[in-house]
Amino acid sequence: MTTRFARACCTAWMILLAGVFYAWPATHMYSWAAIGLSGVAGILLGVRVHRPAQRLPWYLIATALLFFVSGDTIYFVQTTYDLGAPFPGPPDILYVLVYPLLAGGLLLFVRARSGDRNRAALLDALVPTVGLGLLSWVYLIAPYTRATDLSLAEKAVSVAYPLGDVLALAILLRLLAAPGPKPVAVRLLSLSIVGVLVSDVVYGLARLNSDWNAGGPIDLGWVVFYGTAGLAALHPSMIMLTRASAPTDAPPTTGARRLALLTLAALIAPGVLLAQHLGGGVVDAPVIAAGSTALVLLVMARVGGLLSEQRRAHHSERALRRATAALAAAAGPDDLLTAIGTAVAAIMPPGEPYTMLTGEPVPLEDAATVEPEVTLEPVDRATAGFPYALHAAMVVPGTPPRRSEIQLAARAGTLRAVRPAVQALFAQVDLVVERIALAAEISRRDGEAYFRTLIQSASDVILIIDDDDVIRYASPSAGAVLGHPDLAGVPLARLVADTHHDELAALLIRARAGDRDGSDLTVVCGDRRLLQVECLARDLRDDPTVRGLVLTVRDVTERRRLENDLAHQAFHDGLTGLANRALFRDRLEQAFAGAASTGTHLGVLFVDLDDFKEVNDTLGHAVGDQLLVAVGQRIAAAIGPRDTAARMGGDEFAVLVADAADAGAAEDVADAGAAEDVAARIVAALGSPVEVSDGLGGSHVVSGAASVGVATSRDASSPTELLRHSDLALYLAKGAGKGSWQRYRNDLQTAMVERLALRTALQEAVEDRQFVLQYQPIVEMRTGTVVGAEALVRWQHPERGLLGPYHFIEMAEENGAIVGIGAWVLREALRQFAQWREESRGLSLRYVSVNVSARQFRQPGFVGQVREALTTAGAQPEWLLLEITESLVLRDAEQVWADLEELRALGVRIAIDDFGTGYSSLSYLRQIPVDVLKIDKSFIDDILAGSRQRALVDAIVTLARHLDLAVVAEGIEDEGQRAVLAAMGCPYGQGYLFSRPVWPAEIPATAAAVVPA
Repeated sequence: MTTRFARACCTAWMILLAGVFYAWPATHMYSWAAIGLSGVAGILLGVRVHRPAQRLPWYLIATALLFFVSGDTIYFVQTTYDLGAPFPGPPDILYVLVYPLLAGGLLLFVRARSGDRNRAALLDALVPTVGLGLLSWVYLIAPYTRATDLSLAEKAVSVAYPLGDVLALAILLRLLAAPGPKPVAVRLLSLSIVGVLVSDVVYGLARLNSDWNAGGPIDLGWVVFYGTAGLAALHPSMIMLTRASAPTDAPPTTGARRLALLTLAALIAPGVLLAQHLGGGVVDAPVIAAGSTALVLLVMARVGGLLSEQRRAHHSERALRRATAALAAAAGPDDLLTAIGTAVAAIMPPGEPYTMLTGEPVPLEDAATVEPEVTLEPVDRATAGFPYALHAAMVVPGTPPRRSEIQLAARAGTLRAVRPAVQALFAQVDLVVERIALAAEISRRDGEAYFRTLIQSASDVILIIDDDDVIRYASPSAGAVLGHPDLAGVPLARLVADTHHDELAALLIRARAGDRDGSDLTVVCGDRRLLQVECLARDLRDDPTVRGLVLTVRDVTERRRLENDLAHQAFHDGLTGLANRALFRDRLEQAFAGAASTGTHLGVLFVDLDDFKEVNDTLGHAVGDQLLVAVGQRIAAAIGPRDTAARMGGDEFAVLVADAADAGAAEDVADAGAAEDVAARIVAALGSPVEVSDGLGGSHVVSGAASVGVATSRDASSPTELLRHSDLALYLAKGAGKGSWQRYRNDLQTAMVERLALRTALQEAVEDRQFVLQYQPIVEMRTGTVVGAEALVRWQHPERGLLGPYHFIEMAEENGAIVGIGAWVLREALRQFAQWREESRGLSLRYVSVNVSARQFRQPGFVGQVREALTTAGAQPEWLLLEITESLVLRDAEQVWADLEELRALGVRIAIDDFGTGYSSLSYLRQIPVDVLKIDKSFIDDILAGSRQRALVDAIVTLARHLDLAVVAEGIEDEGQRAVLAAMGCPYGQGYLFSRPVWPAEIPATAAAVVPA
């Protein structure tokens, strides 16, 4: 018996039983039981015949039908035999149990058909459910809750019926909202549920009006409920409701019918509100408001989902465009697979986990084709990590072509969303495969056609060598490159220089052993020239078209020469030609390791030019470079042939001295070691002035004097430590006086650590305002009157006490802290001077002198800082004398002089400090915009003992007087110096003879006292 015949028989049987039920009311009890049991039998028969993957949902529906017909049978028995039909009674319990059974069966169908969570389908089902649930509440449930003639049990059972209907309706709508086609069994099952829902609703309304009797039209819905449930189970499509198949890739439709249904459902709440208003009053306002709110939220959630789908579609479109561009660049199978992986990563939503598996390629038959179809199929979760995957097949180009399977595993919902993009991607892949295959075929044919042409025009020489090492074939380029037009039959060794015969023999042995490496050889050309060539060998003796060793000979003479030149440049200084830092470090490490193994000692010298910055600042970098070249030559001439001289950068040089001291020498060798001898020779060699050209036809005589630090490997455990020791020794030499050398001592490490600690503390000192000012009076030589005071900064160190500028000014210049210190000194000195003027009326002080470093002066806006300091202190510009160095006005002269002119126009006076110690000439004095010259103390110290020194100071004073410049002599310590200067006409003096630097509170008293003339 076929299922079609069974369905026909079931349909006829149900129609017959329905006719009997309506024609003979006396048979209601029997005919109705037959109708219900026939539906149960139809379900059980369908399950037995079709054997679905899951039988439980069908059994739950069959049980629901059995409970329903059992309740009806009990009711008919009670009414037929006048046994009484209490409400609620046993039939009502059976009726209420029908709904959870139906809902359970439908829910299992939903889980089987959807495969995963489908938010859109759920929202589409919830909107009409909420609307119809609102109708059910207003017209079916609420009347029972408000009824006063019903008991609590009667109300609960009466309310349970419509609630069960709403539950069954919600699950049914969720089943129908799932994407994809609806099997016939789904439609029949939906008709069955609709039948029972319609009859239940009409029955509920009739009961409210006490207008219901068995055998009426209402019973037709229940007949449909029984009959179509059995027909659904008997239909072959019933297995699709529980089959473990992949979910469809079609998204939930949003067509006109679904939109109309959702719209009507959303209008239910306002419709009910309007109906109650027209009927005389709104009695369910809270419920209607809650329903409206729920409908609005559900609709907005659905709209949000549509917007998310639109964004995903836009993302997929952009990703597909990028993927197409990546595929277009693929040139081979590996590039193609890489491009596919990159494209899939771009197509997948950001943050979405997935797995892409590529199967092993298998040969593709000539007649076989691969369709670029992408299917959604179940996979092994243990292998792919997900239950479903997109399957696609592609052709791997090559000879022969092969077929490869690609699986993209992810969540089913994600796969449905990206499947169109993946489908389009593999359509592009098919085109790319065809392009690659076509390009390969064209390349193969072109290679065959142009092979001989390429060989003829190749610049490399190709040789085929027989087993006896005799040349069997030589490409035509052999004549142009090697000068031998015909090499057939010539032994290969005859081409190679005698010194490289061993390398040639080793190359041939390796080639016949399977190695494909090469060697550099020297060959003898036909005109007896020597060429350096790169020779690559490959064993093709098994190739029937070759049967020999193939040697590719390339002329690399120029390339090797260029490589050698580049290597020399990489390890040598471009200015001086000496070794650079990298080469010096490499040789030091090698020599250090060798000295450790032989028990000898190394020496390292660090050489730093004294006052090189002054040369650059005053004469320019071109002259400075010429000085560095001359210094490099003198250092190279002073060292031994085994030593290495290097320029480490700037004006720093280093020398590696081999055998700095004998292995058995005493620990305290100071002068006998080779390193000390080299250091003494370098100091002596650099002690003589150097005459250099400025590149403009002129020349300058400058000092190349340097300080040298010496260290030996005796005191160092590593090359790095040896370098550090020599650097520390250089620091000691700088401190001990320029133009000398010093050897490393163990206590230098501690001194350097203290210097670094002081340097670090200097930064904090600026922020913590740890600086104070002392003032040294400036005296008029003729009258002894104190006319000015020079502000001298001191550091009130929290641990070391009061520190003079010798301890920190140089470090402040190096790390830039001098800018902040100088700005503070300027503000504080002006503030203090203004305070003196205000507190001591008639004070002889006319100005305060403030030193300005070159770095501070060159800061943008320095003139503005001076203006601001004057304004803040309430000081007059003529109260301020700024002291600058001689080198400042000789570098960047135009900008510096412009700033000086602006300051003088403001009323501020300018002094050149330490005049005469720089590289300038006196002719500059008539051009420099300054007011005061301060003669350096070094000139004053010898003014009594040296006539030349006295004459020089006299010349400076006389020249300044003619140029209308004031002169201040610094460092006057005894009366004799004062007398000589006064006799020369020097107007002002400063020094310990008059006063040591004093604290601010002492200046008024000091200024009041007159130094005897």
